[in-house]
Amino acid sequence: MLKVAVPNKGSLAEAAASLLAEAGYRQRRNTKDLVCVDAENDVEFFYLRPRDIAIYVGEGTLDVGLTGRDLLLDSRAQADEVMALGFAGSTFRFAAPEGGEITSVEQLDGRRIATSYRGLVETYLADRGMSASVVRLDGAVETSIRLGVADAIADVVETGTTLRQAGLAVFGDPILTSEAVLIRRAQTPEPDGFEVFRRRVESVLVARSYVMMDYDIPAGQVEAAVALTPGIESPTVSPLHREGWSAVRAMVPRDAAQRVMDDLYALGARGILVTDILACRI
Repeated sequence: MLKVAVPNKGSLAEAAASLLAEAGYRQRRNTKDLVCVDAENDVEFFYLRPRDIAIYVGEGTLDVGLTGRDLLLDSRAQADEVMALGFAGSTFRFAAPEGGEITSVEQLDGRRIATSYRGLVETYLADRGMSASVVRLDGAVETSIRLGVADAIADVVETGTTLRQAGLAVFGDPILTSEAVLIRRAQTPEPDGFEVFRRRVESVLVARSYVMMDYDIPAGQVEAAVALTPGIESPTVSPLHREGWSAVRAMVPRDAAQRVMDDLYALGARGILVTDILACRI
């Protein structure tokens, strides 16, 4: 039975549960449950702190896990990212007092940096031949400078509002762009059942990213229309009962669907329909 580590709380947990449910896996009914067995699909889910998931997977206690890329790298666990999952995105950056003397990453050498991601920051600095005193704090690291325990911070930045309210400004390029990822133990054979699990998850991501588009088009415009809707492998083109017309079906990126419909209509396409894809295997 494949053993899968899943976040137990927060927005990451909610998004992961939705993904797995769409992939056809049974999920816990009570948020207090720490284990859920899906006997039909031969998978056992363990609900853990997101920060601990990479450790369990890296040690081989559990086969695979869903966690954040930032948490994976910070843990320094022997686990590899298998697939990006496209949700729970964040950007990790340095910040220091606005108008202060620290305005570049190079100026962090020999300084004190407060963060909740000590492993991630130490690795980042070591890769650049820099040394700094990294102070590990849990939450609200933006107050550490005012309290005198750090000269700069490294933290997740979304809108930057919280940092500005604390009188801080980001500098340098992002340390990391993170999102939810599927992970498994490094340098080991794939566990039994993993390929089916990976394929199911991947199918949900594809289904979320694409829509199915059907339309009728004059035969003379088929090639131009197919260039707009090439699909994944190739579109399906069928003759209509109406002479001189063809019906086309193709998968189209969801974000581009409205623009593609406009372009098709300008070519002469009619009866353009867009439907959601609930599941697929590509």
